[in-house]
Amino acid sequence: MVVRPAYTMGGTGGGIVYNVDELRTITARGIAASLIGQVLIEESVLGWEELELEVVRDAENNKITVCFIENIDAMGVHTGDSFCAAPMLTITKELQERLQEYSYRIVEAIGVIGGTNVQFAHDPVSDRVVVIEINPRTSRSSALASKATGFQ
Repeated sequence: MVVRPAYTMGGTGGGIVYNVDELRTITARGIAASLIGQVLIEESVLGWEELELEVVRDAENNKITVCFIENIDAMGVHTGDSFCAAPMLTITKELQERLQEYSYRIVEAIGVIGGTNVQFAHDPVSDRVVVIEINPRTSRSSALASKATGFQ
């Protein structure tokens, strides 16, 4: 699990836990560090594949995928520090199609007009996919996508 204290910077008071004793210790530390005495406890996706799509949606609901980005480093290395490849090199066409469908459903559901970066974690063992971040704006990855594809 991951323990994330509310209203702290840079992960202060939080951490990854592997057993009940660590959960108790790090949760107590997180509650103490939080300005409002609150922590978020969530599933860890440490070691999963991190995959991103840059998509654009217009006012008529037309959608395109500008770029598929594969982070070479597994989850746990911040995307800003991770090596990545565009286009994806080791991800199956079927998984890429699933990610594209998920991305299109997300941008349509939240009503974004313009560019959006959608980041996923994928467990290659179970084939499970979770959304880890949505940036309904230009992101760091947008610059990479622009350079890789020429789309501006």
